[in-house]
Amino acid sequence: MTPWLAALTAITQREALRFIGQRGRFVAALVRPMLWLVVFAAGFRAALGLSITPPYATYTTYEVYIVPGLCGMILLFNGMQSSLSMVYDREMGSMRLLLTSPLPRWWLLVCRLLASTAISILQVYVFLALAAMFGIRFSWGGYAALLPSLIPAGLMLGALGLALSSVIRQLENFAGVMNFVIFPMFFLSTALYPLWKMAESSALLRDICAVNPFSQAVELIRFALYQQLNTAALAWVLLSGLVWLGLAVWGYDPARGLIRKAAKPG
Repeated sequence: MTPWLAALTAITQREALRFIGQRGRFVAALVRPMLWLVVFAAGFRAALGLSITPPYATYTTYEVYIVPGLCGMILLFNGMQSSLSMVYDREMGSMRLLLTSPLPRWWLLVCRLLASTAISILQVYVFLALAAMFGIRFSWGGYAALLPSLIPAGLMLGALGLALSSVIRQLENFAGVMNFVIFPMFFLSTALYPLWKMAESSALLRDICAVNPFSQAVELIRFALYQQLNTAALAWVLLSGLVWLGLAVWGYDPARGLIRKAAKPG
C-alpha cells in the first residue's frame, strides 16, 4: 500500500500548495457566499416567509435557511475550479505525466478528488465562522455532525467536475460548460427556496428541483446542521457520486478518453 499512500500524499500536498499560492481563489470562494448571505438574504428577508418544515422546529429567517445552500455553493464551485485545473494540467502536460504512473487511473482520480474535497470542506467551515460573526450560529453538535455530510456531498460534486474535465479538450471551452452546469444546478435546487415555494410557481420546477442531486446535497447539509440524517438525500448523493466518478474513470481511460481523443487530428 506504500505507493498508493505516497500518491495520495503527493497529490494532496500539491493541491494544498496550489491552494495556498492562490489566495485570490480562497478569498473569492468566501466573498461569493458572503455576498449572497449579507445582500441577497437581506433583500428577501421580509418578502419571503418560510413555514415550519423539517428539519426546522419553528419559523426560521431566510438568511438561516440559505446557509446550507451557500455551503453547497462552495462545494460546487470549488469542485468545478479543481476540474478547471485538471484541464490546465492536461494541456500543460503534468496530468499526462501523472497518468503514466503504474498506479491505477481510478486511484489517481480518487486521490485528486479527496484532495479537492478536503480543501472545499475547509472553506465551508471558514464560511460558517464568518456567518457566525453575523449572528447566524448553529449548535456545536451541528457543526460536528456537518462533517460526515460534507464529505459525500463534496465528493459527489467533485466527481461531477472530473467527469466534465474528461470530455473537455480545450481550456477555453470549460467556462461555457460551467455556465451550463453550475447555474442550472444551483438555481434549480433547494439552495435558495424550499420545494413548496417552487410548487407554488410550477409543479415541473418543483419536480426538477427534487431530483436535482445538488438539492439532495443541500438537504443533507441542512439536516446535518440540526443533527439529523436525511437518509434519502444521502442515498441519492452517494448514487450520483458513484455514477459521475464512473464516468470520469471511463473518460480518462486511455482506450476511450483523453489519450485517444488527443491522438485525433484537429
